[in-house]
Amino acid sequence: MDLRFGDSKPTDEERAAVDALLGPPDSAWEGADDRTDTDLRWARGGREARERRDLLLPGLHAVNDRIGWISEGALDYLCRRLTVPPAEAYGVATFYAMFAVAPRPAKVLHVCTDLACASRGATGLRAGLEERLGPAGTPTGAPAGSGPGGGLVWQPSPCLGLCERAPAALLVQAGAPVGPGAGPTAGPAAGPTDGPAREPNPEERPYATAVVAPATADALAHAAAEPLTAPAGPGAGSAVPQAGQPGLTLLRRVGVVDPYSLDDYRAHGGYAALRRAFALGPAGIIREVTDAGLVGRGGAAFPTGRKWQATAAQPAHPHYLVCNADESEPGTFKDRVVMEGDPYSLIEAMTIAGYAVGAHRGYLYLRGEYPRALRLLQHAIGQARTRGLLGDDILGQGYTFDIEIRRGAGAYICGEETALFNSIEGYRGEPRSKPPFPVEKGLFGRPTAENNVETLINVLPILTGGAQAYAATGTAGSTGPKLFCVSGNVGRPGVYELPFGTTLGELLDLAEAPGTVRAILLGGAAGGFVRPDERDIPLTFEGTRAAGTTLGSGVVLVLDDTVELPRMLLRIAEFFRDESCGQCVPCRVGTVRQEEALHRIADRTGAAAAGDIALLREVGQAMKDASICGLGQTAWNAVESAIDRLDVYRTAHETEEAL
Repeated sequence: MDLRFGDSKPTDEERAAVDALLGPPDSAWEGADDRTDTDLRWARGGREARERRDLLLPGLHAVNDRIGWISEGALDYLCRRLTVPPAEAYGVATFYAMFAVAPRPAKVLHVCTDLACASRGATGLRAGLEERLGPAGTPTGAPAGSGPGGGLVWQPSPCLGLCERAPAALLVQAGAPVGPGAGPTAGPAAGPTDGPAREPNPEERPYATAVVAPATADALAHAAAEPLTAPAGPGAGSAVPQAGQPGLTLLRRVGVVDPYSLDDYRAHGGYAALRRAFALGPAGIIREVTDAGLVGRGGAAFPTGRKWQATAAQPAHPHYLVCNADESEPGTFKDRVVMEGDPYSLIEAMTIAGYAVGAHRGYLYLRGEYPRALRLLQHAIGQARTRGLLGDDILGQGYTFDIEIRRGAGAYICGEETALFNSIEGYRGEPRSKPPFPVEKGLFGRPTAENNVETLINVLPILTGGAQAYAATGTAGSTGPKLFCVSGNVGRPGVYELPFGTTLGELLDLAEAPGTVRAILLGGAAGGFVRPDERDIPLTFEGTRAAGTTLGSGVVLVLDDTVELPRMLLRIAEFFRDESCGQCVPCRVGTVRQEEALHRIADRTGAAAAGDIALLREVGQAMKDASICGLGQTAWNAVESAIDRLDVYRTAHETEEAL
């Protein structure tokens, strides 16, 4: 391990941010100022050093949250504390979109320009911001570190998971943590009940976030100019048009219970599933989940019972459970709504899953763009620990299980399970080759079960109502209820819970889609377009597959005839180019070539576009066949479906002839 540190020194504020997470340094090697009792020749090494590597991402968050950017001195100090080569840490810091390694103002305004927001006026919003605040990336006001305020910079952002309120923006103000616990940084010691409340210092700028959605240029300019205070805005129930209606299963508590109250959760059936799980035992839980036919809800549709059984059967220990809450697929926001509206359900479901697979520690990998979900989950975990529902001897059953939250930092690729493991471990979020599979060697090289939020909360009704009752909902190939994220040009956007087998047309009617629909994107940027006359497509995994498209994570993005489809395809291509991790050549080069070709034909049709369309097909097939993970393998899907299904680049005469 080659440790080459520079001469830059951390500021007192940077040092305090790191020490708040890691504790004070033990030696001069780690950066202690007092060298009277320490020796630079002493350092941690071997296994002890490697076991601290996973604190790199929380450490980067700690500095970025406190200062607004990560200086060379701060990075060197963090690397000394963790015995990580600075070059490797720099590679990690520059991998994530939410971190900055160059000075920038304390306030950063992330303005979504992705698909749902683009269909709702994001282009005009950007133009308005350029008039009021200057071009994107141009700092205004005082520089970072200048005290309260600290200037502002705004920048375009990929999907923020606020699609039901598009166009949306997220304002983040770097500063000192306030309130209970360790503030925004989620790591081993994070949680609002851990330690006394920290009183705000009027001389310090506090860390704060604010969501502005639906956003206007005037509203964003006003929010950027005002001091950020307590978070405000509508609760999760406003994102569920069916909130409070009878017959709901997964969303029945969203908008009904107080998401901060454990007592309210238990009064509405909470923790009945965990008691049932302890009565069944690990093998009984896996049998129920298998008999219910539950499959993954993230898009791959792998049988959950098989995954849990394979993990539980591994002789190597410890086993881990990982919840993938990094939903970054454009148009997806269902997991956010569950975590904000019913956070205890996820904590209970993770505890059951951990018990089933023989894990005693779970990691909840949360999108960095979800500050409200972070606060609610930290609170829920703290309350569950206090009440004996996490930690040692849960419910007096002799089972020990706890949960750590790890924040992502803006990387779509970390939705891939092995990239997520690398991210938690303190490495760049790049996918691993398989085999070995995660159930054999996953997080920290140990057997790991990984599921997303929606998959996990489906376990609760399976255990409380029984596998047979659960399987009676939906179809033989797709059992149970499904959450759909409807956005774009509809009258009632939001998360809908419907049984598998509901048709696309029935969902569009519920969401009040207009009569001028031009196209529907199923599955997000990695999905495919369908025509408005294909309303009879059954919303099941097998039904969409038979129709030549995909259900994916449940995105249903509706675009009317005011949307320029070639521009939307270009935005999809830009997204995949930006989010490619660059590890494999087919994806790294293919996503760039795809974007270049779409730029060339953005305003062309017919014969003028034919050559580049042929190139797109060749590049798209190469990405599908040779990319290491699903990002490259699906980067061409939406473009291909728009060309073949929607005739985007045909002339009107050619379209008439084809019909």
